[in-house]
Amino acid sequence: MNAVDRNMATGRTVDPLAPAVEHADASRKRWPIRYQAIEPLAVLADIAAILLSCVLSGALAGSPDPAKAVGAAIVVATLFVCLLKMRGLYRPVELLALRNQVRAVAFAWAQVFVLLAAAVGALDMGHAVLRSASLLAPTGFGALILLRVLLKRILVKGLSGRKFAGRKIVLITDQPKAGGGLEHRLATLGFVVARRFALPPPGAGFSFRKRLGASVIAFVSGSDIDEIFIEADISRWTELRALAGDLRVLPSHVNFAPVGAAAEVFRHPNRELGGDMCVEFQRGPQTRLEHAAKRTLDMVGAGLALLLLSPVLALAAAAVRLETPGPVLFRQKRCGFNGKGFTIRKFRTMRVLEDGANVVQALPADKRVTRIGKWLRRTSIDELPQLLNVLDGSMSLVGPRPHALAHESQFDKVVRNYASRRRVKPGLTGWAQIHGCRGPTPTLAAIERRVEYDLWYIDNWSLRLDLAILLQTPIEVARARNAF
Repeated sequence: MNAVDRNMATGRTVDPLAPAVEHADASRKRWPIRYQAIEPLAVLADIAAILLSCVLSGALAGSPDPAKAVGAAIVVATLFVCLLKMRGLYRPVELLALRNQVRAVAFAWAQVFVLLAAAVGALDMGHAVLRSASLLAPTGFGALILLRVLLKRILVKGLSGRKFAGRKIVLITDQPKAGGGLEHRLATLGFVVARRFALPPPGAGFSFRKRLGASVIAFVSGSDIDEIFIEADISRWTELRALAGDLRVLPSHVNFAPVGAAAEVFRHPNRELGGDMCVEFQRGPQTRLEHAAKRTLDMVGAGLALLLLSPVLALAAAAVRLETPGPVLFRQKRCGFNGKGFTIRKFRTMRVLEDGANVVQALPADKRVTRIGKWLRRTSIDELPQLLNVLDGSMSLVGPRPHALAHESQFDKVVRNYASRRRVKPGLTGWAQIHGCRGPTPTLAAIERRVEYDLWYIDNWSLRLDLAILLQTPIEVARARNAF
C-alpha cells in the first residue's frame, strides 16, 4: 500500500508528498567509528598484530638484534596485507565469515613465508631475516586468528546494535515502511535517516514530482545532510532521472538503490564493450592461461601425491586383496566434463561392484562394506586412485564430485541447474566437500545444497580458491563428516 492508499484508508487529508520525520534513537550510544572505516582499521590491526608478535617472539627467544626482527616483521606485514587486500578479504562482509577468514589467513601466511624464503635465496640476503621471520611464524599466525575472532564479535555487536556512527541521509522511496528494507539496512550500517520522503505513485504527474523535488531541496539546503538515497523500481527510470536532475542544485551525493528484478541484475559482474555495458549472467570457459594453470596444478599435485603416498597406496591395495576375493580397484562409469563419460577408479570397499541402471548409495552400517572398506572410506583413502584420473585428464584435483550415471540421470530431473556442474571437470575434492557435503544424498535438500556449492565454485573459480580447497581438504577428512 503506497502513501496515497494509506491516507485514504485512514481518512486523513495529509499531503502524500509531505515528509515523515524519522527521529534517531537518542538513547542509543554509537561508537565513534563509521562502518566505512572498518576495512582500513582491520588493515592497521593486522600490521600492529604482526609487529607486536614480532616483539613478543623476539623477547621470548632472546633475539640479539631486535632491529632485524622488526625489519623482517615489516616485510611480512606488507606482503600479508597486500595478499589479503587484493582478494578483498578486509571488507566487513568477509570479516564476518570467520571460517573463510581462518582458511585465507593460513594460506596467505604460508605464501608470505614461501615468498620470503625464495627472495632470501635468490637475492642472497643472508639468513638473519629468514630466522627472524621464522620466530614470528607461530605467534603471528595465532595473533591474526585471535584478531579475526575479535573483529567478528565487534562487527556482530555493532551491526546488531546499530552502534556504528554514520552519515545523515535523506531517503526517497516508493517502498512500504517495513522491516528488512533498505532503510533498515542503512540504519544497521550506521546511516541516520533524517527524513523519509515517499515517491508519488507511478504516473502521478509532473507537478507531483516537482513538489517532491522542491520539498527535498528545501529540507537539505543549509542542513548537515551528507547523502540522498533513492529506492525504487527501475521501471520508473524516466521519472527517477528527472527527479535526479531536479536535485542537481544540491551539493550532496545522490545514490540509486534498485529494487525488484533490477537489484538482482546489478549483483552480476559487468564489463564494458566499446560504448556498451554488458552484464555477465554466466561465467564462460576458462581462458587458455587459466586452463594451463589449473592443468599444471593438477599434474604437479597428482604426481607429488602419488609419489608421497605410494606406501599408503601399497598397504591399502594389499589389505583389500588379502581380505576378500575380487579386484583391488573398483571401476565405475561416471559423467564428466560436458557430459562425457569416463571410468573412475577407487579402492574396492564393498562386496558388490554395482555399475548399471541401479546403484544403491552406501548407508551407515552398510553390510556390503568390508572391514577394511570401512576404514578406507572413513579416511577417504579409497578415493586416492582417482589421482590416476587426474593425471589422464578425466578429472581435476578440485571440482564438483562426479556421481554414478544412475544417480546423475535421477538428479538431473529433480534439481534445477544440476547439469551446469558439467561445465568443468569433476574433482577429487571440491567446495561442497569442505563444507561437509560428503557421502550419500538421501534427500532432495541434500543434493540441492551440494549443487549450490558446486555452482558457486564454478562461477567464482580462481587458482587461489583451488589451493585454499586443497589446504582445507585434509582438515575435513580428519573430521570424517558423513564418511561411512
